[in-house]
Amino acid sequence: MANTNEITHGFSILASNNLTKHTLVSPSKQTISFNSDVDTTHYDEDESSSTVSDCESSVSGPVVHPPTPFSNGLISLQEGDKVYDLISGRLISGLGVLGAQAKIVSIHRNSFSGVMGQAKIQSFQIFAKAVAQKCGGDANVKYAWYAGTKDEICKIIEHGFGYCGKPSNNGMYGCGVYLSPDDSPLECVKNSAIDREGMRYLLLCRVILGKQEVVHPGSDQYHPSTGEFESGVDNLQVPKKYILWSTNMNTHILPEYIISLKAPSSMKGFGRVQDSLRVPTSPWMPFPILISALSKFLPPPTVALMSKYYRDHKGKKVSRHELIQRVRQIAGDQLLIAVIKSYRAKVHIA
Repeated sequence: MANTNEITHGFSILASNNLTKHTLVSPSKQTISFNSDVDTTHYDEDESSSTVSDCESSVSGPVVHPPTPFSNGLISLQEGDKVYDLISGRLISGLGVLGAQAKIVSIHRNSFSGVMGQAKIQSFQIFAKAVAQKCGGDANVKYAWYAGTKDEICKIIEHGFGYCGKPSNNGMYGCGVYLSPDDSPLECVKNSAIDREGMRYLLLCRVILGKQEVVHPGSDQYHPSTGEFESGVDNLQVPKKYILWSTNMNTHILPEYIISLKAPSSMKGFGRVQDSLRVPTSPWMPFPILISALSKFLPPPTVALMSKYYRDHKGKKVSRHELIQRVRQIAGDQLLIAVIKSYRAKVHIA
């Protein structure tokens, strides 16, 4: 990773060796800046520029604060506020074509007030410095999105993340908290729950990633495989998921902002417009043969997970469309395309 004082793509954040230098512990300061279906069956180091105070970011003239739907300890940011505009701009642009149909209703900042709030920040600082020392000076601190219900997010802000079994997304990548990189909020929004008012809720968190290891679908991992690693990722080159293990979820994740937004209730199809690959709608390939072919490239736990989904489909527990989507997510379009083309070439020759 580049020098932590440089602006990387997406959000620019204060890395571990700058956490104590900048006034992260002050709740009145801000420290943020921004720079389809496969048919397989058929910062700047200067504090003045990287820190935005409440008085600097307020809009001149009278400001009407809408009622907050959350508990005390949260500060409502207003449109026109520097931080509000940076976050909203980053989120809307990251949603691609969906951004035109999404509306940010409110953004709240976690003030980390009180003794416990300050303790959470200090704990995050300590662990960031420790991870930096372990990783040669770079704790790999980034921003990431987390989706949850209003009630869940309120509890996270008050008590921290809790572990009560595998995540709602079947724990595909093991037991931990799954977050989306700051430049990939679409998947997070697609998986978010909608309340009666049509609202979705996201957390923008600062996360300590350290050195990451690839976690394959079907994993039952719940801690780093060795002391060398700090967190998991689905793909090192093009990450879509950060996996913060349950053992680290309240030391390596700092929930800083709550975003309330409205987006279309049906997200079907929006994921496909983000794909860089044009996936085939044909030719046809039986699932058992596909799984057998993929077993030559994927680890056994991943193949076992796909086999389970296929059995669930045969038992009418999941639809064919859902099965296809899960196989795409597990194997990736590039591998699927290659396997299907190879299969069809052999069939044509025969």
